[in-house]
Amino acid sequence: MVRRKPIDQIEEEDHGGGLKRTLGLWQLTAIGIGGIIGAGIFALAGKVANQNAGPAVLASFLIAGVASAAAAFSYAEFAGLIPKAGSAYTYGYAVLGEFAGWFIGWDLLLEYTAIVAVVAIGISGYFGYLLGAVGINLPPWMMGAYDPTDPTNGHRVDVFAIILCLFIAFLLTRGIKAAARFETIVVGVKIALVLLVIVVGVFFINTGNYHPFFPHGFAGTMSGAAIVFFAVFGYDAMSTAAEESVDSRKHMPKAIIYSLAISMVLYVLACLVLTGMQYYTEINPNAGFSTAFKSVGLPGLGSIIAVGAIIGILTVLFTFMLGVTRVWYSMSRDRLLPKVFAKTSRKHRVPTLATWIVGIVSALIAGVVPIGEAAELTNIGILLAFFVVCIAVIVLRYKRPDLPRTFKLPGMPVVPAIGAIASIWLITYLQPLTWLRFAIWFVIGLIIYFAYSRKSSLLNPNSKHHAAEVPPPTVPDAE
Repeated sequence: MVRRKPIDQIEEEDHGGGLKRTLGLWQLTAIGIGGIIGAGIFALAGKVANQNAGPAVLASFLIAGVASAAAAFSYAEFAGLIPKAGSAYTYGYAVLGEFAGWFIGWDLLLEYTAIVAVVAIGISGYFGYLLGAVGINLPPWMMGAYDPTDPTNGHRVDVFAIILCLFIAFLLTRGIKAAARFETIVVGVKIALVLLVIVVGVFFINTGNYHPFFPHGFAGTMSGAAIVFFAVFGYDAMSTAAEESVDSRKHMPKAIIYSLAISMVLYVLACLVLTGMQYYTEINPNAGFSTAFKSVGLPGLGSIIAVGAIIGILTVLFTFMLGVTRVWYSMSRDRLLPKVFAKTSRKHRVPTLATWIVGIVSALIAGVVPIGEAAELTNIGILLAFFVVCIAVIVLRYKRPDLPRTFKLPGMPVVPAIGAIASIWLITYLQPLTWLRFAIWFVIGLIIYFAYSRKSSLLNPNSKHHAAEVPPPTVPDAE
């Protein structure tokens, strides 16, 4: 359970049959921004302002951002040191041992898949607004998952969210180069849209809407931070693409820091505009910015925002579906999961089978689970992953100071310790039901680990894979 993959021997494990290196610095940064900016602005900001924190949603984002920044520095150091797919799973495996790596990898399989579902639900809310604005009213049953807190809305299944999840799965099976090109273009559109919201919205701010700033006190602000933490990571999923970067040791740390810094500036400004334009109790939790501009007499801009939100949030779907498939690929390559999931297609060199399974499962979650419950489920897992990475970077810095690091996080060990403490602190503000769901997933993972993974692992000297492991085979593309 504590056997570790030797860092000195970690290579990229390509062998001509693995992942394909095509991503440069700005493509990586675009993937990071694509994962960070999306549902946080266009879906969760309005929901948290309306239901949890009021105007203090700004403080919620800042608190979550500080915790995320401390973890981002830890990820950046690891990304420059271990240029492998798998992100937190690989880092935990190399430093803390196999069981810690398994725990984080199994955790991320659920969390990233749930994130894809949450984001698809967030897009669906804007899709409904847009259809209503042009006079199209689809049957309520297909416009959202059943929500027991609002059973009168007629929602039963979110058809549009299901379609989106399957579309992104298809896009990722076409190859990382084509998919990354799509991601970069759409991220540019999304940033332009957020800047439009900020520049126009600032002229309609009523400072009276900021009072009271903390309507639900510090507890409401922290509860909001625990939810919007979902919106201030994404670079971790981007780091799973290390083996698809042309120079991951040099580019990955920069891309992590650039993407978080750009995103946090935009988040803060957008929250100021949203809560300044409307009193927090009047903000629409499903399509906050669109309805805010409609309330000040700019329904046309609200429709533009809805279109942009739908396009822009696609990048979040892309980033996290990419992340979960690369974690799954890495765990299967290490034989902690069946090796069939480490097979890559001959033409595009992507894990096609894993990608389609993630697409279908995330579509099912998006179709039947309300956004609030799905968002909390994602946060507990990511916060635990951040905790492990922050602890691991401290351990490795003092155990192996000799290792060549292209980036060294500042303030060791204070900065990663802040990240670890803040992650655990935010977890305590999540709902007990979220803990229960995560515990069930963890128990399932324990059964799989002790029944299969521990015995099949490449690091197990008694495993049939241990002596002479061949590179993952390729299979023809599924048409």
